[in-house]
Amino acid sequence: MSSRFLDLADPTFDVTGPDVIDARGESWWARSSYGHAVLRHAEVTALLKDRRFRQGNAKWPSQNGIHSGMFSDWWHKVLLSLEGEDHLRMRRLLNPAFKQGAIAAMVPSFSQLAHELVDGFSERGSVEFITEFAEPYASRILCRLVGLPESEWEQVAHWADDLGKSFGVRIKEDLPRIEAALEGLYGYCDEVVRDRAAQPRDDLVSDLVRHQQEGKLSPEELSVALVFLIFAGMETTRNQLGLALRTLFAHPGQWELLAADPDLGRNAVEEVMRVNPTVTWITREAIEDVVLHDELQLRAGDIVQVLSHSAGTDPRAQPDPTFDIRVEHPMHMGFGGGVHHCLGHWVARMDMAVALPILAARMPDARADGPGQWLPMSGNTGAISFPIAFTPTPARSGPTE
Repeated sequence: MSSRFLDLADPTFDVTGPDVIDARGESWWARSSYGHAVLRHAEVTALLKDRRFRQGNAKWPSQNGIHSGMFSDWWHKVLLSLEGEDHLRMRRLLNPAFKQGAIAAMVPSFSQLAHELVDGFSERGSVEFITEFAEPYASRILCRLVGLPESEWEQVAHWADDLGKSFGVRIKEDLPRIEAALEGLYGYCDEVVRDRAAQPRDDLVSDLVRHQQEGKLSPEELSVALVFLIFAGMETTRNQLGLALRTLFAHPGQWELLAADPDLGRNAVEEVMRVNPTVTWITREAIEDVVLHDELQLRAGDIVQVLSHSAGTDPRAQPDPTFDIRVEHPMHMGFGGGVHHCLGHWVARMDMAVALPILAARMPDARADGPGQWLPMSGNTGAISFPIAFTPTPARSGPTE
């Protein structure tokens, strides 16, 4: 029986720190602020496939003392909170735009955009990585994918950034900003929907408007889905890019490997998400009374958190859990699992796999220029600001590959 308590709700708590590692050494589970926490790779993998559990995300507002209001209402209707037939129906409508082939066709434009952004600061020899690269890169790709005007990315990204605080452990104090962003995004999306209803185009918004006109989803479901896609798509990739650079800088030689061999980009993404994921834990809720591994007794409605870093670095699952972009380690938990596996995982995998080698090749001696400012290492994490220095290089001229 585990006696460890992990205070996930404390903004100073570090889910990658010694408390969690020590707890994992003692047992496969521990108690936490948000239900039980599962810490080892084998038990995590089994839990994510266990049909006796569902997502459990719907309880997040109430776990933080938020029981009503615009945010609470929206949260209970987003894809993460839906279950059963409603969840399957929404996934089927959204899946075509997020399939591997559809995203692969965009890869050349990812490369072009990455070079364009680096050109904006390469001659200076310094960059505030989040505002000058990670945020515009993630936001402009999302605009292209969904069908939003790319020129409006800054306003949309501002709303998405504030709404992203809904995944953080400071959610209650951030609630006014979250709800203001939600109101802004709702209004913006309603305008885009009206435009596409009058003038359909070849984009995801037009496809969803057509589905709504055909009775496959309600007007409210359309608005909820669009707001969720915009904020989730921008926020997670932006955060993960900052975490990727921080991780690569902390492991000498890995940045140089990536610069020399862009084919390592794809595995670099997997490795970063294994050891430093933006989604630091994944929620599941028991839908019936369950006894896990003859030890942990749960009642229907009990919440369990899967700790991503702890599972991804578990030495029981791999001979050597050391970060190395040349090695393929067992499955990480950065995109969740089961029927709620991240809808946009191909977008995140491919756009980061393109961006990271380009950054390494064009800033081969890049290094952190100060500590930066970071979100808590619990809940969804990432950089608020991350200054980087490097030897200045000329901007590229002509087309880029």
